[in-house]
Amino acid sequence: MGTDTVGTAAVDEAADRRREQRGWYFYDWACSVYSTSVLTVFLGPYLTSVAENAAGADGFVHPLGIPVRAGAFFPYAVSLSVIVSVLAMPLVGAAADRTGRKKPLLGVAAYIGAGATAGMFFLDGDRYLLGGALLIVANAAQSVAMMLYNSYLPQIATPEERDRVSSRGWAFGYAAGALVLVADLVLYLAHDSFGLSEGMAVRICLASAGLWWGAFALIPLRRLRDRRTPVREATAPGLRQLAATVRDMRRHPLTLGFLLAYLVYNDGIQTVISQASVYGSEELGLEQSTLITAVLLVQVLAVAGALGLGRLARVYGAKRTILGSLVAWTVTLAAGYFLPAGQPVWFFVLAAGIGLVLGGSQALSRSLFSHLVPPGKEAEYFSAYELSDRGMSWLGPLLFGLTFQLTGSYRDAIISLVAFFVLGFVLLARVPVHRAISDAGNPVPEKI
Repeated sequence: MGTDTVGTAAVDEAADRRREQRGWYFYDWACSVYSTSVLTVFLGPYLTSVAENAAGADGFVHPLGIPVRAGAFFPYAVSLSVIVSVLAMPLVGAAADRTGRKKPLLGVAAYIGAGATAGMFFLDGDRYLLGGALLIVANAAQSVAMMLYNSYLPQIATPEERDRVSSRGWAFGYAAGALVLVADLVLYLAHDSFGLSEGMAVRICLASAGLWWGAFALIPLRRLRDRRTPVREATAPGLRQLAATVRDMRRHPLTLGFLLAYLVYNDGIQTVISQASVYGSEELGLEQSTLITAVLLVQVLAVAGALGLGRLARVYGAKRTILGSLVAWTVTLAAGYFLPAGQPVWFFVLAAGIGLVLGGSQALSRSLFSHLVPPGKEAEYFSAYELSDRGMSWLGPLLFGLTFQLTGSYRDAIISLVAFFVLGFVLLARVPVHRAISDAGNPVPEKI
């Protein structure tokens, strides 16, 4: 084969890869609106109000005959969705690797989630059971779809490209979340001007996230392609498959070491995200409009943060950049401890700090893990990664709650989360990533 032919083939391969990458970015653009508008902003308060409408005089609802305080129904539904995810992700991930039919599975999961989210338009009156069921389905489907989506990264990007590609994906997601959240806030805050009730405005915001998800999911589903492999043995049931995945990971202890570090510091990240609004309202006495504006600020700056840290990773390597971001998280939390009450500007400064390190630390963690996955086991290993991301983040809220219960201070509770970033830093620093990548059977990039 001549040199010109080889060069042309390489150019064509690079062009095909870039086309797939551009399509891949759009799944983050499609689904991140669900995480921002539905889970972070609107669904929790609204579903709680629907449960309260259905509650008896004692303040309890009775799903399946079980007495549940109305205010606890939403977090219980989220917890149940995590259990469903734990059962589904290893099963689907192993099936995707063994058959090579990843794209159809991604499509099914995405449209189940999008359909359930769009169905939240019908959540009114006292239909709390409908709301809980739709939340469980949408959340579990989102977890499964994200696991499949993440597992494409080592297949569509060379080792040298992964930090950049992963960072751009996160940036696309945060940009979409910010864009739609602005539109949602206009509709919600000016609902009277549009002739809508507050409840109807919320239902439109919820349903529109599902329509957005489903519409833009078409782009990655058209551009991504399957890497077909021979069909092997059937997958085991969910928990057995998870146990089999963990046993296989024990043959790659350095990969498991990174996953442990990620589990610890990501638990801190997820807790800061979920509890920052509680800290702002209860400790700092801030209005709901201030908190929503802060969420929007985080979304916007996370775009710049993801891209900026991605550039730093190309110079210093992903591991060093993540370690630097964990230091920045620690400094941000320490500053948050001293925030004065009743002064929104300083809370916005805190939100800016969170936004700048949030997207980058998540994007680079994903790309670094992609180097540690043995070839042919991408979806299976990313199911364990996604469980660390979504299914295991309970220690942080527990520590936050226990600290508040013992001290009565949300300031003590927020500073207690520093432990996750310090421990995560130590665990990650101990992982020799060059050897871990080599042991997994992958080429080692110059900068990692």
